[in-house]
Amino acid sequence: MITGKTKLLGVIGDPVEHSLSPVMHNAVLNHLGLDYVYLPLPVKKGDLERALAGFTAIDLVGFNATIPHKQAIIPYLNRITPEAQQVGAVNTVWRTEAGWEGTNTDVDGFIAPLKSLDQDWSNITPVILGNGGAARAVIVGCAKLGCSEIAVVGRNQEKLEQFKSSWANTGVSAAIKTYLWEELPHLVSQTQLLVNTTPIGMSPDADASPVEREILKELPNCAIAYDLIYTPRPTRLLQLAQDNANAVTFDGLEMLIQQGAAALEIWLQQPIPVEIMRSALNK
Repeated sequence: MITGKTKLLGVIGDPVEHSLSPVMHNAVLNHLGLDYVYLPLPVKKGDLERALAGFTAIDLVGFNATIPHKQAIIPYLNRITPEAQQVGAVNTVWRTEAGWEGTNTDVDGFIAPLKSLDQDWSNITPVILGNGGAARAVIVGCAKLGCSEIAVVGRNQEKLEQFKSSWANTGVSAAIKTYLWEELPHLVSQTQLLVNTTPIGMSPDADASPVEREILKELPNCAIAYDLIYTPRPTRLLQLAQDNANAVTFDGLEMLIQQGAAALEIWLQQPIPVEIMRSALNK
């Protein structure tokens, strides 16, 4: 029952109608019996300032930001957390007396399933496929786990060099090394954690994989394969890694759930039953 007293949360983006966030957030709010509702809020590029003024006027408690607003929103925030500064993007915003503040819960969302494993991360050099915005949250997460060195693989040497130099003075302790796609066979054979941050293999291109079967055969037995994509489930990359290397696999759905739970915890200031979110999305 939504009334004039119902508190508002939401997600801004363009497009935003495909977002699964309302499904999992409203399931938790309903389960906890809280008078809140989480809404998809279409905000076009260039309309951020007007949208924020409107959110203040209607007393919006907080919101998530997705494409194309994760970087663009930063100048409008009073403060962002060190993790958001390192990633260079914000996905969770809340209102304070001093103004809007933001963080990036993608970092904790990414590492949540990895933290459940019994691993000494200081001895693992993750191989990250792609050098876009999603890769930045993964790198900050790997450094947070304790990885001392991270390999980033891309197709354009110039963009890789720019990506590497962008980490100077960010406070990320791990050494970031960049490689071209042709060097994948050697890198894959040496890693215990392979992460895909590219869109290769996402529906409707579900038969594609960023790494070919022959290369995945080089992945050490029982290594971890992690694909940020969650449609289809499993992606071809994860299926090949499991079939050819008996890999432990994770997909982006768990990251989506965990980053959402971290955001809700900020807004509601109470523990979040993650299993309710997971069940809602699986349905």
